[in-house]
Amino acid sequence: MRTPYEYATVQAVPRVERGERINVGVILYCRPKDFLAVATHLEPGRLLALDPGADVDAVAVALAGWQRTCDGEGPARDMRQGERFRWLTAPRSTILQAGPVHTGLTTDPAADLERLVALLVH
Repeated sequence: MRTPYEYATVQAVPRVERGERINVGVILYCRPKDFLAVATHLEPGRLLALDPGADVDAVAVALAGWQRTCDGEGPARDMRQGERFRWLTAPRSTILQAGPVHTGLTTDPAADLERLVALLVH
């Protein structure tokens, strides 16, 4: 049986004032399957094409923070999955931002996460 899920792209914004961004991951939340995960792929060359002075290491550290939050580590340990998803996808003016939240139907959220990363990031 297919169940609903929500997802958003994770976007690197090396210079917030310029508004240029590249997709570096996807976060997917499926409440009925008790699933929350982020999958990321950072290509330094693409990021540096937007901003030759971009701090690639800082973006990688920020992506690792998204992973820890999805996993419920650190301050996120007391948050439910839905709360963590909403917190990560809330509007912000930082080096990583979430795109709009979209929905879909799935029987396998992990497989759909992989499919979306291949489609939207690679």
